[in-house]
Amino acid sequence: MTELGPGKEFDTIRRIAAALGAAATELGDDCAFLSVGGEQLALSTDSCVERVHFRREWLTLQEVGWRATAAALSDLAAVGAGAPRVLAALTVPDRSEAEPLMAGAGAAAVSVGGVVIGGNVTHGRELSLTITVVGTVKQPVRRSGARPGDGLWVTGLLGLPRAALQTWLHGGIPAEPARRKFSHPEPRIAAGQWLAAQGASAMLDLSDGLAGDAGHIAAASRCRLEIDLGHLPIAPEVRAAAAASGQAAEPFAAAGGEDYELLVTLPAAFNSAEECLRKTGVPLTRIGSCLASGPAAPPGVILLTHGQPVELRGFDHFA
Repeated sequence: MTELGPGKEFDTIRRIAAALGAAATELGDDCAFLSVGGEQLALSTDSCVERVHFRREWLTLQEVGWRATAAALSDLAAVGAGAPRVLAALTVPDRSEAEPLMAGAGAAAVSVGGVVIGGNVTHGRELSLTITVVGTVKQPVRRSGARPGDGLWVTGLLGLPRAALQTWLHGGIPAEPARRKFSHPEPRIAAGQWLAAQGASAMLDLSDGLAGDAGHIAAASRCRLEIDLGHLPIAPEVRAAAAASGQAAEPFAAAGGEDYELLVTLPAAFNSAEECLRKTGVPLTRIGSCLASGPAAPPGVILLTHGQPVELRGFDHFA
């Protein structure tokens, strides 16, 4: 099994892997892989559950369908896969809800050149979607390839979904950029493929927050990641939401989940952020470095603010 970072959710995954034993193949990456001809199929599945991942008063059903599908497609982006195909399993309290949910799911798939190829519909008390995605890739980027000396980069902006969530939970109306990022995340399929072509050594998508997810690359690659929080790409709306909650913007953004941006390690010589923006439309920001680990410096993540280490956690379903 690919090594995972700390957290109760990932302790659960480790116990599942142990229970499966020889009944499972390698686990722990953003996708599973099957060799077919000269390519590999990348497969992943993700669930979106009412009152856990969203509330109806926040989103339309079309937005729920888009958001659930984009979250699953983000796993394909994280390994550099393309040509996405989507299967959707819906649990709906009312059958009339299926059409708008799938309209949103289909729109998300089409936005990255994909299609819906099947699924299932069943009745239940709570609305939920389980989205399975399949893509193709010649050489997937895994979490385990980061090397000492690599630069650590992130796509897009961080913290906007958390800004929207915090505003809703306190009875407010989120600023439009924050609401849109929460309801309409954009799978970074094109950016993932471009980064893979530039020699990305390790990559994952930020679903549980930078502070938590970075630990998976560190564990899988057996390295230390040093991140300067002062370098995080943060929108003004995030700074406003952080200030309203009495927090500094950088740790607020680092601990937020559901950014669905890509965290990637690239060779030290890489310096083509402007080309990434030009070719894919996605900004790319260097936020840290990959360092060697050893007996005195075990694998892990070092978060710095003003040169001083700080401790933060990402989202954990079982915390």
